[in-house]
Amino acid sequence: MTDPAAAAPGPLAGLVVADFSRVLAGPYCTMLLADLGATVIKVEGPAGDETRHWMPPAHEGEATYYLSVNRGKRAITLDFADADDLAAARALAARADVVVENFKPGGLDRFGLGYDTVRAANPGVVYVSITGFGPDSSLPGYDVLAQAVSGLMSVTGSADGPPSKAGVAIVDVVTGLHAGLGALAALRHRDATGEGQRVEVNLLSSALSALANQSGAFAVAGVVPGRLGNDHPSIYPYGPFPTAEGDLVLAIGNDAQFARLCGVLGIPDAAADARFARAAGRSAARGELRPVLESALAARPAAEWERLLGDAGVPCAPILDIGGAFDRAATLGLEPVVTSGPPHGSPGGMPGVRHPIALSATPASYPLAPPAPDADRAWVLGFLG
Repeated sequence: MTDPAAAAPGPLAGLVVADFSRVLAGPYCTMLLADLGATVIKVEGPAGDETRHWMPPAHEGEATYYLSVNRGKRAITLDFADADDLAAARALAARADVVVENFKPGGLDRFGLGYDTVRAANPGVVYVSITGFGPDSSLPGYDVLAQAVSGLMSVTGSADGPPSKAGVAIVDVVTGLHAGLGALAALRHRDATGEGQRVEVNLLSSALSALANQSGAFAVAGVVPGRLGNDHPSIYPYGPFPTAEGDLVLAIGNDAQFARLCGVLGIPDAAADARFARAAGRSAARGELRPVLESALAARPAAEWERLLGDAGVPCAPILDIGGAFDRAATLGLEPVVTSGPPHGSPGGMPGVRHPIALSATPASYPLAPPAPDADRAWVLGFLG
């Protein structure tokens, strides 16, 4: 049975993804695969994906949390305690090119849906397991726990304030990206050898990788970074500064940019000052440099400085809210909002955020809006024969 959603095939057209995941990391991964053309079948238990109930906010009675990460999928509700439903789940795993699951370690084994059992029936399967803290930990995989344990919270927030989490479940998002990358790498290996394999990702390892220079400081030099608020540990100025009206973020990454900044601000002596002329000196003397910059920036509002500094090639930006960010992306021609659907015969479609990867020959497409619970039971069972 062909998938009518594949009218505009993407680079992953023809791949079947069995999505046994829920909440964020797994669904985000599978949505990105769906945007690129994969046929994604979302399997939910009788209670449904938890995020269907996480509101406010809501859109027409549905949680925007769920809607934000589940477009492009077919949905079926399967109760593994029911013999027929369990048989359908096993048939789907046996048919799939990719299985994505984020049950507790070993949670699917008792249903005959663990990796070894699925691989026996489907040797080419790419089986992606997402856990919170690895296969040997039973600690639940909640993003805020990973932010806490990974050290992310320890470097987020003001220096004299408490640790803080990021404003989004960023570890879940990064883990979802790693899961998708792992799946594509395993599919490439399968194309070359015919062999499937297991792909394992976890929130903690993903967070440590995403901490990049901060975690690298410890791994390489044994340095334990601390909180610096909006400051950067190695670069200055690199963060928000007050102006006559509103804050402006400066991102000065080299000495030439600093010289241009000082020229536009009318403080050329600062660029020639031995304390500030080089990046390491600016970072060390930030307490002395900041009042010099703040005094100069107080002469004009942020919007005017953004124009003047931008014309001079000095990296800077205003601090926008989410609505302002969408407006800015639109003015830059990035078309941040797309419409998926219509959802299963309903008029219109569902707005959402554009897929972040632009492909010149096989662009992302959005044929299906996020599905209602069990919306595609007949289609899925027909697909499985």
